[in-house]
Amino acid sequence: MNTTKVIGKIFGSRQRAIEKYATETEAIQNRVFQKLIQQAAPTEWGKKYDYAHIRTYEDFRRVPIQTYEEAKGYIDRMRHGEEDVLWPGKIIWYAKSSGTTNDKSKFIPVSQDGLHGIHYKGGVDAVALYLAENPESRFFSGKGLILGGSHSPNYNVKDSLVGDLSAILIQNINPLVNFIRVPSKEIALLSEFEEKVERIAETTIHENVTNISGVPSWMLAVIKRILEKTGAKHLNEVWPNLEVFFHGGVCFTPYREQYRQLIPGSQMHYMETYNASEGFFGLQSNLNDPAMLLMIDYDVFYEFIPLEEIDDPEPHIVPLTGVEVGRNYAIVISTSCGLWRYILGDTVKFTQKNPYKFIISGRTKHFINAFGEELMVDNAEKGLAQACAATGAQVLEYTAAPVFMDADAKCRHQWLIEFSVMPDSLEKFRDILDRSLQEINSDYEAKRHKDITLQKLEIIVARPNLFHDWLKQKGKLGGQHKVPRLSNNRNYIDEILQLNH
Repeated sequence: MNTTKVIGKIFGSRQRAIEKYATETEAIQNRVFQKLIQQAAPTEWGKKYDYAHIRTYEDFRRVPIQTYEEAKGYIDRMRHGEEDVLWPGKIIWYAKSSGTTNDKSKFIPVSQDGLHGIHYKGGVDAVALYLAENPESRFFSGKGLILGGSHSPNYNVKDSLVGDLSAILIQNINPLVNFIRVPSKEIALLSEFEEKVERIAETTIHENVTNISGVPSWMLAVIKRILEKTGAKHLNEVWPNLEVFFHGGVCFTPYREQYRQLIPGSQMHYMETYNASEGFFGLQSNLNDPAMLLMIDYDVFYEFIPLEEIDDPEPHIVPLTGVEVGRNYAIVISTSCGLWRYILGDTVKFTQKNPYKFIISGRTKHFINAFGEELMVDNAEKGLAQACAATGAQVLEYTAAPVFMDADAKCRHQWLIEFSVMPDSLEKFRDILDRSLQEINSDYEAKRHKDITLQKLEIIVARPNLFHDWLKQKGKLGGQHKVPRLSNNRNYIDEILQLNH
């Protein structure tokens, strides 16, 4: 008997609720909005902005837009134990997030309401949507490997901890879930990433793993260590019933071919999730469509700023029903973790409405626009995919930045790329990447016209493990940490180049 079909029936009501996204968008988001406002009215923030008299979205517009820097003072007080500041009660969990790899960390409050009304809800829905896509799944016939981070004490506040969001989720997970997940909590929460990889490999080799969850780059390290220890060529020799990878945190495009080679066969599926420290926002509802479904009935109220207006003192901010398909927006969220009109830092582009589906197009601070080219991460990923397909290459990690002017007064983009498989011709790879970016991005094409503003891009090959070593040097191996893909200045790339001996 297929136990997954039996257990899967409990997800039926949730699958039907998600179907209403297509017809009840405005009503669903309004219910979320009203709930958040009512719950937060007695807080210090709610009193300051008179939440008790907010009835409509227009009323809500008087609340200021915030970045982390502007919310930080309130969050620091909460971390020191103050109650009823941004959200009712005392918040004891804080997701430590860098988003980038600079030395400043963000500490995102994670309330009990947010834990259950946002993050865990997303995990349940990932399974619900996956089972809807794969009715013959045997998901529950084995265990799930969840790759998490670690946590540590928060100041001297009793029971209060800070850490990677994944560690918070594992720490607070329903005890029943521990029967169907590996590794043990003790191993999952180890702070030393290399030791964690070794222990996971040791303890999971003989388990029946049907699903894996984590950041693609870090999961790759686990998979390779398992293959080294077992001598297997493919992961499905070790785990023959493995059928799905729930991935997020970084774009999957550079890793897709490596995973296909390590886990061959048609039974393996890949499902993208958009689960940030600030909330769980999207899920791939059709495994043949890279766009994700915006999850609109969690404790998250959405607004959007057109990317070209992100630095305007008074940008034109719209609710979800006001977005246009094909336009880049910065996401603004209000949540049951006490984030109010908070600029998330990610940019999205909607591919359809009713239901609303989107792709993550980049970061508000991660793009190159040094010469008016407006190159986004989404452009870079597509260009690299075309260059890899044409040259047999596989990209492990990369970063890119502008060269403002060299000794010959020439400007260009400089790409530092670590290949897991080198292209058959580096020159051909460069030319195809450059040409693809022109096809994808008309602004880049205009600036490349006749090499007047921008010269052809330059590629520097990174030595093996360069990016790993850079992250390790900064104490940022594992968890939610990631390499900044595009930067408008040379701060990151110059630092990494110094290690590229």
